Amino acid sequence: MTQPSHAFSAAERDAVYRAIHERRDVRSQFLPDPVQPEVLARLLTAAHHAPSVGFMQPWDFLVINSREVRQQVKAIFEAENTRAAANYADEQGARYRSLKLEGILESPLNLCITCDRSRGGEHVLGRNSILETDLFSTCLAVQNLWLAARAEGIGLGWVSILDQQKLAAVLGLPEQVYPVAYLCLGYVSEFLAKPELETKGWRKRIPLESLLHGDRWGQPLAAAQMNGVKKINES
Repeated sequence: MTQPSHAFSAAERDAVYRAIHERRDVRSQFLPDPVQPEVLARLLTAAHHAPSVGFMQPWDFLVINSREVRQQVKAIFEAENTRAAANYADEQGARYRSLKLEGILESPLNLCITCDRSRGGEHVLGRNSILETDLFSTCLAVQNLWLAARAEGIGLGWVSILDQQKLAAVLGLPEQVYPVAYLCLGYVSEFLAKPELETKGWRKRIPLESLLHGDRWGQPLAAAQMNGVKKINES
């Protein structure tokens, strides 16, 4: 098969897949080096070029430099993390408590990506049936930022163990604005070869073959398509 006319070159394609496969949720490897303004601008521009349903672009970006604000967010995390730890007992509980699950104060920069649930007005094209598409669209902005950060050699960690109402209060968010992702950004000493939770024995990656269905749930994928997946995974 000839190269499609709109395809990237092999080197460009490989770089895209490298960013996808080497992206990590960073918590422990942050360096104190500041993220330069022009680099941050590239990351935010990449996030802003994410797709969004009805082109609503529901995101805003709060760049958090203040140590005081970050300390308040850290306090929210500590309270929620203590509450979350109670879900696990014995060996699993001990393993949970050993995990470092944020880099709020260690990273040189924090960023909150929000979703303005009123953006675009009452009727947004494509949102009539699934109201959550504004939240889904904002997650795509997070992913764009994450991949761009990896290409820049910048680590990113998503802090999900937060009370969103308390976080919104600390950040002074309007009522209609929801804080989707609280992120820690910065250069790192290394990118781990595997996700940290896999390295620490919390979970393993599920084999792709076990997640594939053909036409309807539980039916096998077409043999040629399944063989293609196996070939890629074996390479």
